[in-house]
Amino acid sequence: MKIVCCVKYVPDATADRRFNSDHTVDRAGVDGVLSELDEYAVEEALKIREAVDESEIVVVTMGPDIARAAILKSLQMGADSGVHVVDEAIHGSDAVGTSLVLAKVIEQQQADLVLCGMASTDGSMSVLPAMLAERLELPQVTFASEVSLDGSTVRIRRDGDAATEMIEATAPLLLSVTDQANEPRYPSFKGIMAAKKKPVETVSLADLGIDAADVGLDAAWTRVEDAQSRPPRSAGTVVTDEDGTGADRLVEFLAGQKFI
Repeated sequence: MKIVCCVKYVPDATADRRFNSDHTVDRAGVDGVLSELDEYAVEEALKIREAVDESEIVVVTMGPDIARAAILKSLQMGADSGVHVVDEAIHGSDAVGTSLVLAKVIEQQQADLVLCGMASTDGSMSVLPAMLAERLELPQVTFASEVSLDGSTVRIRRDGDAATEMIEATAPLLLSVTDQANEPRYPSFKGIMAAKKKPVETVSLADLGIDAADVGLDAAWTRVEDAQSRPPRSAGTVVTDEDGTGADRLVEFLAGQKFI
């Protein structure tokens, strides 16, 4: 079974996020990481490979040179190889453009199973898996909180607010998993060293047969029109109790803020 796992390089949630002058996210100028929610997809791919003989995992991402770090982390976890789409023309691509690029890569890989996280931690749109399934003409089973395989049959449990659904489909298909599906493993020292020798293919839009006019900011269906920096945190209020009225002043402050 050939498993393709889509991952994304995103700004670290703990870092100071910034936008470029065209209101696209500054990915090269801030610290970045493999999207946390995509780690669950990589882990699920690893679990499936352990259960299915003669399986391999190919990790796919797109973005600037620095986005290769997302592939490297996946290889350190245990994935077998990677494909990195690097092309200046993809800058500013929205979910529609991204799905086009990733779908072309997956078609070339002839995947039996495509895995995605439930969303990216920067965009949080959760639409890419459905767009990929549509472009690839694959059935989709999404938001899986539990996954099991029986031959080519995939069964998932999807937990909603009011009910739990059990869904079954036959590979080839697209599967997305939630952060409840598993516990991503930490790369071992052996995995970190082995990742250095694993192949990572770099491809361009031309290699995929994609017209540059179909992706990028100018072709995006959605874009950020304006962005403002978070205002600096204001100084707090210090309540002292030099004359025995500290408790009353504290209650007055909390009531004024409607905390009580």
